[in-house]
Amino acid sequence: MKKDRLLAKWLNDELSPDELAAFEASPDFEKYQKIKKYTNHLEAGDLDENAMLSNILSQKKTAPKTVPLYKKWIFRAAAIFVLALGIAFAMKVFIPQTETADLGKKTAFSLPDNSEVVLNSGSEIHYKKWNWNSNRHLELKGEAYFKVAKGRKFEVQTNLGKVTVLGTQFNVKARKNKFDVACYQGRVKVTYGNAEILLTHGQSVRFESGKQIKMTVSSLQPEWMNDQICFYKENIRNLLDEVERQYNIKIDLNAKDTISLFTGKLPAKDLNTALQIIGTTYHLEARKVSNSKIIFDEK
Repeated sequence: MKKDRLLAKWLNDELSPDELAAFEASPDFEKYQKIKKYTNHLEAGDLDENAMLSNILSQKKTAPKTVPLYKKWIFRAAAIFVLALGIAFAMKVFIPQTETADLGKKTAFSLPDNSEVVLNSGSEIHYKKWNWNSNRHLELKGEAYFKVAKGRKFEVQTNLGKVTVLGTQFNVKARKNKFDVACYQGRVKVTYGNAEILLTHGQSVRFESGKQIKMTVSSLQPEWMNDQICFYKENIRNLLDEVERQYNIKIDLNAKDTISLFTGKLPAKDLNTALQIIGTTYHLEARKVSNSKIIFDEK
């Protein structure tokens, strides 16, 4: 601070002889002298204060534009809403669609081309909605009945085989190692491994453990659509699995496996009658442990 005061007094020629002698002996004196030399010729022009004030007052005052806080929140909420709509649309259109039928229930729905599908109990379907009309392909786990609208090739892919059609009505069932396809109208091509089978109205084919069985169908649609469970040469284990699926129950078998195969129908809406038919056929007695659990014992 003392140096600053001395510098100010020196610039204004206010130093005493002793102070001036001391200041000139300082190591920074030469630098200060050069600065004073180069700035002495600079002169500030006279400031016309009145003219400056008149110029400021004559300028048009423009109020700054402000956006009310509530409008900012409206804009922000609108942007979030539009973004949410975009995400929801993308999820609905581009993410694969899934349709399921819970145990003991059926699910009916339409595909984007108005093809109709009914899923049997304990089944599910996956398909892509966004390019459906150019790629009518879906994946099936379980059993479903299809009424296909006319159009491009229609494919049903299962873990056991594939069914290809153009427009028809058919049923596909893929459970464990068994692959069943029945044609109720039109024609379908069934692919199982290296084998290809063409089915027409009233024809059916079953593939089980590599074996192929051709059959005929006389009904207008699958029996399960009318609340009946239809079996053809079925072993008791698979039969009980299907009853569990249709009634959403658990069945334990306390009996030796039997080689007897069951061909016939069971009701899908009358559990007591279904249990009586099974018990009579295999000489078993049904015990209801709870509303959701049945035990079959040998008589």
